[in-house]
Amino acid sequence: STPAVSSQVGSHRDISHESLSLFRLLEPQIEILVLGTGDRVERLHPATLKQMRECGIAVEVQDTANACATFNFLMNERRVVAAGLIPP
Repeated sequence: STPAVSSQVGSHRDISHESLSLFRLLEPQIEILVLGTGDRVERLHPATLKQMRECGIAVEVQDTANACATFNFLMNERRVVAAGLIPP
């Protein structure tokens, strides 16, 4: 099953270290977090990405359609992956 970004996230501007805390708590620890930012790729705050990397989690930011495809590809590769998706 795929956890979703918490309900406090309505747009890419709401994605923060705190809103991604769920993904840092998962067991087994995920390797990759795929974030879909809606209709287009949006830049996240560099500190947020750095904090996730420091926790050992790579973050891939894409538009939501591509994020879904990336998530499915990584699942087929048997990677430990989660997705946070903002509807387009």
